[in-house]
Amino acid sequence: MAKVRIGIDVGSTHTDSVAINERNEVIHAVKARTTSDVTSGIIKSLRKLIIGGNLKTDDVVAVMFGTTHILNAIVQRKGLSKVGVLRIGAPATTAIEPMLDWPEDLRVAVEGAKYIVRGGHEYTGDEIAPLDEEEVRKAAMNFAERGVDSVAITGVFSIVNPEHELRASEIIRELLPSIPIVMSHEIGSMGLLERENATILNAASIGAMRKAIRSLRESLNDLGLQDTPMFFAQNDGTTARADFIEKYPIFTVVAPISNSLRGAYVLTGIKDAIVVDTGGTTSNIGVLTKGYPREALEIEIGGVRTNIRSPDIVAIGLAGGSIVKVSDGKVRVGPVSVGYKLIEEGISWGGSTITATDIAIAKGVMKIDDPGCDPERAKKLIPPEIVEKAYEYMVSKLEESIDKVKTSPEPETVILVGGGSLMWPKRLRGAKEVIRPKYAQSANALGAATALVGGLVEKAFSYDHIKREDAIKIASEEATRKAIMAGADPTTVEIMEVEEIALPYLPGNAVKIRVKAVGKLKL
Repeated sequence: MAKVRIGIDVGSTHTDSVAINERNEVIHAVKARTTSDVTSGIIKSLRKLIIGGNLKTDDVVAVMFGTTHILNAIVQRKGLSKVGVLRIGAPATTAIEPMLDWPEDLRVAVEGAKYIVRGGHEYTGDEIAPLDEEEVRKAAMNFAERGVDSVAITGVFSIVNPEHELRASEIIRELLPSIPIVMSHEIGSMGLLERENATILNAASIGAMRKAIRSLRESLNDLGLQDTPMFFAQNDGTTARADFIEKYPIFTVVAPISNSLRGAYVLTGIKDAIVVDTGGTTSNIGVLTKGYPREALEIEIGGVRTNIRSPDIVAIGLAGGSIVKVSDGKVRVGPVSVGYKLIEEGISWGGSTITATDIAIAKGVMKIDDPGCDPERAKKLIPPEIVEKAYEYMVSKLEESIDKVKTSPEPETVILVGGGSLMWPKRLRGAKEVIRPKYAQSANALGAATALVGGLVEKAFSYDHIKREDAIKIASEEATRKAIMAGADPTTVEIMEVEEIALPYLPGNAVKIRVKAVGKLKL
């Protein structure tokens, strides 16, 4: 039996699907319009892939999704759960209450109740104060009275010692046996407020993720894929089983961007490069390091600062559907876009709006295989001087953005992917070479289909209290356990990255150790 994996990635304009074989070779790739509910667009794309690729459902061993379900829920403030928030850290952390700097509409949508109780740990793992279990019980009773849908628990330095978070979870579970409880040491990194924010958003998103998974599972069943395992792309370019992501949906929030970077590596075999993913509304510029996205220390989600692992991206409002405006002889392109309406509103399709795609077509650098597209229309209706000024503006804007992600002035390899990547020139300032690989338009779905299962751990240690090798061993073992929990075959898991960062603002020779483990899917 042939072993086929299917990758599906949701973009703002299109939902891409790709089928690959055991050698990571593309069997078939398709595009479908992204829909407002996300799910129906995914199913349409998947059905199109199975029929067009003449795939046998018995040969499909895994379906891997890169989805915007959770990002959409947070940004639109829809489908989010009410969260009971418990912070362990009184009296030291009472000056700033949970969710204080959140956008008002998001806070109203999410906040169920919030408590701050005594407890927490030092960075060494020693107790600051004993956990006030009685106050935790009072908080749990209040959560029950208010009918919260989930609970988020955050403790001071719980990433070093999670004992108080674990005990608080046990107490709350006694009174609220059926609702999800999320602990911050499983979600974020060092900063207390950013980690708390990520934990609350995760707790608020569980209901939406459960609904999405259930809907996708039912749709797979209807397509004859009822026994096929489901995996979801994570923010760091790895993947995880559906049951793992149901508990930690926040790990998927920016996964489609990581998919594109990972797909660029799979298509080219180049482990270190700058990747430009151009869609219909934005171009996302990121960096591949050892075949995985370079990560940012913080990410803002829906107006809230978090420290979950995520790709370090420069996003610009310049892509295929970007609208061209002329004022006083000056030409600007973007950030407003016609998005998925390009084939209705673009000049080349008979519309009245000049877009970046129309400019590239009129310039002669872009050809589109679409019977509805008439390149001569763009060449006739757009004045040549506008074409030249607009294209110069577009290229200059991209080159500036590429410079922003570089860490040295030396020219670097640039890989172009995404549906709008055809509009860029073959040479760019600051690029050693510009590569647009075959199947560049499907890089995002390919990244989802080929991703390894990952587990990442970030912990603080004091080398005055523990040997360096023991600290690295503890973090590595935990990262390995996380990868296995996420669906990795235990026999294939290996440590891909170990990073040590000194924490000079803390005494006792303190360091932060970050370990990433990856392994192959367990099917």
